[in-house]
Amino acid sequence: MQMSHPRRRHALRWLALAAAGATVPAWAQQRPEPAAVEVWKDVSCGCCQDWITHMQQNGFKVTAHDTGNHAVRARLGLATKYGSCHTALVGGYVVEGHVHADDVRRLLRETPVALGLAVPGMPVGSPGMDGPEYRGRRDRYDTLLVLRDGGNRVFRSHS
Repeated sequence: MQMSHPRRRHALRWLALAAAGATVPAWAQQRPEPAAVEVWKDVSCGCCQDWITHMQQNGFKVTAHDTGNHAVRARLGLATKYGSCHTALVGGYVVEGHVHADDVRRLLRETPVALGLAVPGMPVGSPGMDGPEYRGRRDRYDTLLVLRDGGNRVFRSHS
């Protein structure tokens, strides 16, 4: 039985598309879902919103809670000495303060046995603390890997 020209062209087009798709590796066919970030902050904190924007611009999907962060930081087991103005949860890790998106990506890629990352305080030049009002000033600061026993080590130094 012979197919008509339009039907044959349609079938050949689908076969060609299927064959082309079969030669593309599976990892190239699928786009990874953006990592979900849940953040707790004060409603009026502008630098927290700037950090959220930084994370979104770097491919993270952020849900914000304007309820403050002190109670959630304590609930998640992070010591006050690591505190900053917002606390986030990403991939089961605590992320405290103005942590750079690249550091979070590295954390998720390496999956160390740890509580999470922290940038204590609010260092000028860190994501969210780098607006025009700081006139290009950049403080040196460290992103700390906070261990489950409460200790830490430098995860990355920023200058």
